[in-house]
Amino acid sequence: MKLSLDDLTALAKTAIDAAKQAGYLIADHAGRDDLVVEKKESGESLAAQVVTEVDRKSQAMILKAIEQACQTYDLGLLAEESEDDLSRFEKDYFWCIDPIDGTLPFIESRSGYAVSIALVSKEGVPCIGVVYDPLEKILYHAIKGVGAFRDEEPWNVRQTSSDSYETIDRGGAVMNACWVLENAPACFYKKPKPQDGGGCLWDYAATACLFESLGAWVSDMCGNPLELNRKESLYMNHKGVLFASNKAIAKELVLGMKDIDNT
Repeated sequence: MKLSLDDLTALAKTAIDAAKQAGYLIADHAGRDDLVVEKKESGESLAAQVVTEVDRKSQAMILKAIEQACQTYDLGLLAEESEDDLSRFEKDYFWCIDPIDGTLPFIESRSGYAVSIALVSKEGVPCIGVVYDPLEKILYHAIKGVGAFRDEEPWNVRQTSSDSYETIDRGGAVMNACWVLENAPACFYKKPKPQDGGGCLWDYAATACLFESLGAWVSDMCGNPLELNRKESLYMNHKGVLFASNKAIAKELVLGMKDIDNT
């Protein structure tokens, strides 16, 4: 079914409520000495491999909060701590959920973790993006065709053509992207590599919607739109990812990658 702007607005509210509930849960567990940390097979970095009981509790809370919406609007689902049921290829839209992006910063009791919930079309277009930062208690969200918001107030990011900019990579992918917007001019990127990794669909879907709604830059490292419903893999290492606060920064980085490829 084709979702209207009213439908997307209603679904965004559902996602916001779910993200906040999960965020409050995460905040309650932050810094605890009894936090149980496990390892899973996911990519090659420690950040991708660690998981906690809080990740799973957060996801369970989110799934419960969106259950009715899934039935009402016939939505698919892709969530980090669940097996991919491939419903994202069958339904017109699917939820793309990371219950805690930046689990390593969460374990280490430092900033850089967030709840991330997106609604993505079967074609891979991000239609809703919701991010909640439990540490700073900041809510970011965007609705395709409506706009972007910070703490539910209309948000416009300062655009500048400055020759200098900050490269941000100090937290999980979701907060790195949000920090690009908060600290413009700035960028965050992951170069292509042959090994599995570079983040997964759920690491970028929500912030891609934010960037597109704000007129900022989001692409792979070749300058092409992100493939947010890949059949080949959930990983994004094949072409990398690039988030930049303006086109000039993105152009410089894309040209730099092309120069590397040609050497």
